[in-house]
Amino acid sequence: MGAVFLAGGLTVLAGLSAYAASGTSALPPPDPTAKNLTPYMIQLRAFDACLHTQSQLLKTTREAVHTPCSCYAKGTVTAMTKDEIQAFRDTGYFNDSAREKGLGFIDQCKLKRPL
Repeated sequence: MGAVFLAGGLTVLAGLSAYAASGTSALPPPDPTAKNLTPYMIQLRAFDACLHTQSQLLKTTREAVHTPCSCYAKGTVTAMTKDEIQAFRDTGYFNDSAREKGLGFIDQCKLKRPL
């Protein structure tokens, strides 16, 4: 099950990275496994993806980014509206407004923005 969260979570940050680089046309295809996720499960995906991405970006261990990634995932998902949660369920990644919130929490939680 952890692999499913990691794969889905990577989709979250991959979508974020792709969007930041190229705009919405570069977003990945919808992820059907996101259809019935609870906000907590979305938070777990974002957390797992953050651990993976940030440990690579910062060239450190997952343990070293555990607290800031927890801050990012919890803050982002808590700030999402019902419509943003549903958009995530429909696609498997953050929509434009949720992505903006996520970027804000990347900054607030002292993480490095993906390129």
